[in-house]
Amino acid sequence: MSVKFFACSFLFVSICTLSSFQRKPAFDMKASAARGKETYIAYCISCHMEKGEGIEDVYPPLAKSDYMMADKKRSIQQVLRGVTGEIKVKGKVYNTEMSGFDLSDQEVSDVLNYLRNSFGNKGEVVTPEQVKALRK
Repeated sequence: MSVKFFACSFLFVSICTLSSFQRKPAFDMKASAARGKETYIAYCISCHMEKGEGIEDVYPPLAKSDYMMADKKRSIQQVLRGVTGEIKVKGKVYNTEMSGFDLSDQEVSDVLNYLRNSFGNKGEVVTPEQVKALRK
């Protein structure tokens, strides 16, 4: 075998190895939402209820929520920092305070992926990187 063959082989293997390190694995929405369901049960279900229906006149619904789905960044910030003041959900005004939660970027991503893709909602992925950027 020639030196040229070994050089070409080495170059090919090096390029393939480098490109495999550069590719970021696809975000697994299904796994994220599954983890998010557990976070929802631990932190959110007591107010927003099992099916995201909320409690009438007290806690807004998350099911088919025009408010939550309208602004992904706002949803991230509200999970992190909480909500005070009036909000309008499905035509109804709510004015109950929600505290922020001490969750990791991954947990915020997961719970929002669960909420934004459950209870009749269909939304874009929320990544831990997006959460981290808004945490600052």
